[in-house]
Amino acid sequence: MSSLPAPRVQPPVPTRTILATIGLLLTTALLLYVVLETRQVLTWCVVGAFFAVALAPVVGWVQRTVFRGKRRSLATLLVVLVAFVLFAALITAFAVPLAQEGTKVAGQLPGLVDDARNGRGPVGDLLERTNALQWVQDNQQRISDFASGLTTPAAGVLGGIATGVTGLVTVIVLAYLMVLEGPKIVDGTLALFAPATSTRIRRVATDCARSVTGYLSGNLLISVVCGVLTYVVLLIAGVPFAGLIALFVGIADLIPLVGATIGGVVAVLAGFLHSVPAGIAVLVFFLLYQQLENHLLQPLVFARTVKVNPLTVIVAILVGVELVGVLGALLAIPVASIIQVIARDVWDHRRGRLKDEPTVGEDRDPALAPHERADDGTPSGASVVEPAARR
Repeated sequence: MSSLPAPRVQPPVPTRTILATIGLLLTTALLLYVVLETRQVLTWCVVGAFFAVALAPVVGWVQRTVFRGKRRSLATLLVVLVAFVLFAALITAFAVPLAQEGTKVAGQLPGLVDDARNGRGPVGDLLERTNALQWVQDNQQRISDFASGLTTPAAGVLGGIATGVTGLVTVIVLAYLMVLEGPKIVDGTLALFAPATSTRIRRVATDCARSVTGYLSGNLLISVVCGVLTYVVLLIAGVPFAGLIALFVGIADLIPLVGATIGGVVAVLAGFLHSVPAGIAVLVFFLLYQQLENHLLQPLVFARTVKVNPLTVIVAILVGVELVGVLGALLAIPVASIIQVIARDVWDHRRGRLKDEPTVGEDRDPALAPHERADDGTPSGASVVEPAARR
C-alpha cells in the first residue's frame, strides 16, 4: 500500500518583504496626501512648465541672433518682458473700453431704470412682454433677502481674486526660471545616463516640446479665427462694441470645446439687447460655428500642429474635462500628444518592426503579390528603414 505524498509546506513570508510592502503602501498614501494638499501649487507648476516650453524656442532664437549664443539670462528676460507687455496690452484693450462704457451706463442708469419701470425703451418693452415687472413687485421681499445674502461671500470673492493674482505672478516667475535654468537641468539629468540612452531621451523630449508648442500655436490660431469671424458678424448685425465683444470671445475660445459657448452667450445677449433680428443672427452664427470648430476646425488644426489624430483630439478633451475640468480641457491635447510620442518611441525600440510578410483582412491575405515583393520580403524598390529614421 503506497503512502500519500507529504503536503507541501509554504515557506513563511520573510519579514523584510512584509516591511517593504507596508513601507510601499505608506509611501504611496503619503505621496497621494501631499499631491492633494499641494494641488494648487502643482497646477501652477504645470501651467508654468507649458508656458516655459512654449517660450523656450523663442528664447533660443533671440539668444542666437541678438546675443550671438551668449547671455541666455538677458534673452530670457527680454522674451518674458515682451510676452508680459503683450498680455498686459491685451488686458488693457479689453478693460479700458469696458470701464469707459461702464461709466456711461452708470450715468444713464437712472434714466434706464425709470424707462424700465414705465415700460419704455427696449428693456421696458422686454420687461413688459415677460411680466417681469409684476414678478419683481410680487417678490420684493425675496429679492431683498437675496441681495442682502450676496454680501456674505464678498470676502470669498476678494480671496479668489487675490489667489488668481498670486497664481498669475507665480506662473510668470516659474516660467521665467524654467526657461532660464532648463538647459542646465536637462544637461545635468541626461549626464546620469549612457550616451545612447541620453540621446534617445533628448530626442523624445524635443518631440514632446514641439507638440506643446504646436498645441499653443494651433489654439491661438483657432481663437484668432473665432474672434475675427465674430467681429465680422457683429459688425454686419450692427451690434455696438463689436470689437470688444469679439476680443472677449477670442480669449474665451482658448478653452477647447466650451470656450466658444462661453463667448457666444455674451455675444448673443449683446445682439438681443441691440435688436431681436441681430440676436437671432448672432445665435445662428454661433450654433453653426461651434459645431464647425469642435468637429472640423480643432481636429484638423491640432492634427497638423500637434500631430494627433482628430478622433484622439476629441476623446482627449472629453476625458480631460471629465477628470480635471477647464484645466483638463486646456492640457488634454498636449498631454495626449506627449503620451503618443513616448508610446511611439517605446514601440519602435521594443517591438515596432514590420512583419516580414504584411497581411490584411480577416483571412490574413498577403498585402503584396509575390511579384511585388523582393527576395527578403520587403516591397520591391523599397529599402528597410530603421524605426528612428522613419520618424
